[in-house]
Amino acid sequence: MTPYLGTESPPNKNNGNALHENALLTGTRSALRQLLSKAEGHLPADSLSHITRVNFSTANTGSPYFPCPLKQTEAISALKAVEAGVASSIADLKDGSTVRSVNVDMERATAFLFSTYLATVGGMDKANPKVKRLLKDTDLLQAQSILYRRLSANLYETKKSGEYFHLHGSLEATKALNMIGLEGHRPDLTEYHECIRIIEDHVKQFTADQLEEMNWRIKQAGVTCLRWEDFKTTQHGQELIEQPPWKVESLEQETPPVPFPFASSMAPKPQILSGIRVLELCRIIAGPAMGRGLAEYGAEVIKVTSPNLSDVPFFQVDANIGKHTVDLNLKDPDERAIFEELLQSADVVLDGYRPGSLNRLGYGPQQLLDLAKRRGRGFVYVTENCFGHTGPWSARPGWQQIADCVTGVAWAQGQGMGLDEPVVPPFPMSDYGTGCMGTIAALTGLFRRAKSGGSYLGTTSLCQYDIYLLQLGLYDDTTMAKLREEHDSEFFELRHHDSVDEVGKRALKTMRRTHPELFEERHMQECFSKGFDAKVRTIRPVVHIDGYWNGFSRSSRPNGFDKPTWTDWEVDIIS
Repeated sequence: MTPYLGTESPPNKNNGNALHENALLTGTRSALRQLLSKAEGHLPADSLSHITRVNFSTANTGSPYFPCPLKQTEAISALKAVEAGVASSIADLKDGSTVRSVNVDMERATAFLFSTYLATVGGMDKANPKVKRLLKDTDLLQAQSILYRRLSANLYETKKSGEYFHLHGSLEATKALNMIGLEGHRPDLTEYHECIRIIEDHVKQFTADQLEEMNWRIKQAGVTCLRWEDFKTTQHGQELIEQPPWKVESLEQETPPVPFPFASSMAPKPQILSGIRVLELCRIIAGPAMGRGLAEYGAEVIKVTSPNLSDVPFFQVDANIGKHTVDLNLKDPDERAIFEELLQSADVVLDGYRPGSLNRLGYGPQQLLDLAKRRGRGFVYVTENCFGHTGPWSARPGWQQIADCVTGVAWAQGQGMGLDEPVVPPFPMSDYGTGCMGTIAALTGLFRRAKSGGSYLGTTSLCQYDIYLLQLGLYDDTTMAKLREEHDSEFFELRHHDSVDEVGKRALKTMRRTHPELFEERHMQECFSKGFDAKVRTIRPVVHIDGYWNGFSRSSRPNGFDKPTWTDWEVDIIS
């Protein structure tokens, strides 16, 4: 019997030592060099030798995986190499500095970017209408209840021809629909193109400037869709481009070094973060992906959610793997006391809420400094948001599509498809990439705490991932012509108003045909989940580090499934 859900030794595939590297490998190594240059000062110096020795294994011998002009596989593979290198430098603290084999599986790195589309519960994926019976209904405001309401979060043309605005009902569709003069509920509207036509006709009554003003008044996410060249001329763009993809800064240096516990576990080999405790206060994908990454290295992660806030039910299938999940209302005195008891022994706090939300509750990074000093042990606080932590738009709410539209990713996608209009890219790739950057920031803060003591603040954002991605450059015309020839013509018939689900559905269909190596059985892991009362299937970890085990010791579960305690955690096993 072996503990559940980890990596195995990497397959004997094409790798970085091959005599003639393919374009994907060459691009990945270039992306890694650019990433290390941008992240200078925000990584442990000890990790650099590990990072530069990471091996990239891949079965790819031809064109890029995604029907997209953006170098997503190269970007995430480089990020996973950095993550693995920092984790290896933590392993050095136990084993002494040593050369160990580290591998990044590029198929899994690619699949990680759309892992929620590959996850299943009870054999059903997110597109299966019957899957709802296995999910906890956390869509409290019914934003996902019918197609009409889901399309309140979508890209539409404005009153001015060639100008586009991404309306975003977030998790509350009624506000966005009412803002443009529509009813919050239209159960009579069930046909996809009819829903789009009616919503877009109302959006077209306003200019982008008017929509921005209206959107600001009701405090909703939503943004004008900009080209990369235009984003770079904005004050916010100029400030954010000067920032590294993530930052790790000192909060205090009074508390002493905290060695890694390297606690024993049921895993077949040691796990690098065994005994590290993480409190995750996040929703949807990017924030939970940070906690997922730390759980993969063996950390004990408790995801804390409010029972009064909406969440997308299916995203929890992939996002909650390896964790325990707890519902706590942090506005209730009794439940605050429970949370503060959990905080007493936490090493890491992850914040994925709107900027300032946890500060208002009394649990922001500066407010936790008193706790660190009282207990004599520092902490690592990592926060991600949409627009970044500096610049005039830093306080704006947002989601993945908002970042992709404002930075120029959506325009790049559309133009790469041969269109003169933006198209949201398939899958929540910016979410997962940002989650990986947050994991790197947390690992870096933990390393520095162990070496030098103190507490650390890590910051990153969806826009910072997109900036890193766009600065890698786009595929050239020859590559894009080849992609248009290889992939289904149906994908290239998409237009600006097609939803992220429709774009993702068509991308998934064509990628299954053109790149079956992404969908091989060896990439998947499965285990019974008591929380969902069904088998859950997800992507295996991307990174393999020799002498250590990367994997998840417990299956996924819905939000709020567990008791708020660090003790008596189950371990799931498979034969």
